[in-house]
Amino acid sequence: MEYRTLGPTGLLVSRLCLGCMSFGEAQRGTHEWTLDEESSRPLIRQALEAGINFFDTANMYSNGSSEEFVGRALKDFAARDEIVVASKAYFPWRGAPNTGGLSRKALFQAVDDSLRRLGMEYLDLYQIHRWDEVTPIEETMEALHDIVKSGRVRYIGASSMSAWQFSKAQYTAQIHGWTKFISMQNQVNLIYREEEREMLPLCADMGVGVIPWSPLARGRLTRPWGETTKRSETDLVIKSIYTKTEEQDRKVVEEVARIAAAKGVGKAQVAMAWLLQKPGITAPIIGATKASHLADAVAALEVRLSAEEIAALEAPYVPHPVAGVASPRGTQGLTLSVM
Repeated sequence: MEYRTLGPTGLLVSRLCLGCMSFGEAQRGTHEWTLDEESSRPLIRQALEAGINFFDTANMYSNGSSEEFVGRALKDFAARDEIVVASKAYFPWRGAPNTGGLSRKALFQAVDDSLRRLGMEYLDLYQIHRWDEVTPIEETMEALHDIVKSGRVRYIGASSMSAWQFSKAQYTAQIHGWTKFISMQNQVNLIYREEEREMLPLCADMGVGVIPWSPLARGRLTRPWGETTKRSETDLVIKSIYTKTEEQDRKVVEEVARIAAAKGVGKAQVAMAWLLQKPGITAPIIGATKASHLADAVAALEVRLSAEEIAALEAPYVPHPVAGVASPRGTQGLTLSVM
């Protein structure tokens, strides 16, 4: 396993991060396809044995049960000082005022709840899951700074938003002497490359680490076109992000298959290798529901794509509608969406 520092810090993370949205009680939350605790534990152990030390979850994943599963497994399988545990907050945990968003009140409650579910004294990385249109960014950044200074969190990060919003957050923290974000968790894959326009150059300029979600486009880059799974049939994000560009996306998937066949490797390995070779990418967040998913991701670390292969993979791409960013918040809770 390879390791890199995350953003402008000395924190070492594996080149792959295990995304833990796949783990949780299916009857809780909005993900019907998640693995129960007994099925989750072997995958978490497999990741650790492969050298993965970076684990990402969120308070909204299966209504907090993802954090519960991950916390118990990591306590049994790993030394706390060797692993990097990340979680996120923004989406509501109940349909009531103040049970979500990025206000000082909500963040203080959310981080305490996450630590309780994880059974941990601190989080290595605490991320805002989206931009909050209601709460002033000054309130959010000061609250995050105070949470870091309290010892409950070591570093802070952000997730999908507009580049101007991320820049505003960083500037706000800088002028007040508050803790700045060290990472950006956004969607980057072969069939969604809109982040290349502004966010990726901004992160490179700021020295911010990039830890993309959905690196395999919810599995679309790994399967024959038209083949479905329980997740693809029930995942609302797939329907909201990829349906408007299906014909052109199909050409990308077919090119992945062609290059994979020529190299004698799996499609997942080619799609992941493209992302791993992309400048500025620290650690793609891989979701796994089978041992083979993890094995393919680890194997991708050894796959090298030529400049010609990269050009062929990128050639069919067309601009996509911006997706997975905006989630306006009302007074009675938040609009649930994406990863």
